[in-house]
Amino acid sequence: MTRIDRYILVLFLRTVLICFCSLAGIFVVFHAFTSMDDLVKQGQIEGGLLGVLFRFYGPYMLLLFDWTGAIIALMAFLFTVGWLRRTGELTSTLAAGISHGRLLRPMIIASLAIVSVQMLSREFILPHHRDSLSMKAKDLTGSAEQSVKAKYDIINRVLVDATSMDGKHGRLNDPSFRLDGDYGKFGDLLLAKSAQWMDNHPNLPPGYLLEHVARPMDIDTVPSVFWNNNAILLTSKDQAWLNPGQVYFVTRVDPDLLQTSDAASRRAAIGELIARIKNPAVHSSLKLQVLLHERFVRPPLDFALILLGLPLVVNRKGRNLFLMISVAMMTVMAFFAVKTGANYIGTSGYLVSPAIAAWIPLLVCGPIAYVRYRDVQLV
Repeated sequence: MTRIDRYILVLFLRTVLICFCSLAGIFVVFHAFTSMDDLVKQGQIEGGLLGVLFRFYGPYMLLLFDWTGAIIALMAFLFTVGWLRRTGELTSTLAAGISHGRLLRPMIIASLAIVSVQMLSREFILPHHRDSLSMKAKDLTGSAEQSVKAKYDIINRVLVDATSMDGKHGRLNDPSFRLDGDYGKFGDLLLAKSAQWMDNHPNLPPGYLLEHVARPMDIDTVPSVFWNNNAILLTSKDQAWLNPGQVYFVTRVDPDLLQTSDAASRRAAIGELIARIKNPAVHSSLKLQVLLHERFVRPPLDFALILLGLPLVVNRKGRNLFLMISVAMMTVMAFFAVKTGANYIGTSGYLVSPAIAAWIPLLVCGPIAYVRYRDVQLV
């Protein structure tokens, strides 16, 4: 790496940092002012406001970077080259026989690194902060009750529902399980005061531990239910480890599948999305399948967005910088219009499969981005 490469790289990364900090500062200021009373109150409880702000807004900064990283890199391209042109450094460098492609190479490599960091954050960091990202300022502990979207267990033929849930701890409040299969003395409805999700027990399959079962009333006299030697409903009548009034329901419908918001799916890692689609207990929607394939396409598509703006960076017609930024924003809008249209086609299920729909934006923008990249190399 030459000295001019290091100079351009530092200038580019500094611009990226300034752009992101400016955007993050605007977000924090506007959001904090609307929730200042709740934040201050929680700060008094925990003994410091800075710790509360860091815990509450830290995950949001990661999410903001995931949303805007590629766009910020594109804007940093324009600002960096505009600054080099304004100071005359670009003209003198080009006069020495160095092409635009050679000058832009450090920034292109840095942009690829930014897209890679986005991908790593999306797959390995953000999934662990899903509960924090769903918290409101009034509930910084994350223990507030959430509404529940009923889910049907296809394997066991049980509709899993509840009045509310504590997503952070995997607990259902007032669970109501409708039993459509032949469950003998269990009848057609299982009611309890609470149900705790358990998936890390070494000797038990994943399921819910129901406490204070209200229906059937004589639950301690009802035998457990098995199907093909697989446990479905376990009771204290023949399971010594269960206390009176407890029932263990074996299912693969975990609490994340019961959330009314789609945020849990959008922030899940690729492995989790694959597991959900392969989960035989629940129906896999077209929207979830499109989301999975979009995850694979996202890194090259983000990089293609940056390459689409390279002709604007070179700016051979000497246009005003702010005009170039306006054109860049129009390019970004057209890019996301293609993504939105492809997503709609995939989720509707009429024209193409979810996999093809997710790849349409890359098939459209990828060749154009490559042609623009090659064009810049020759200038």
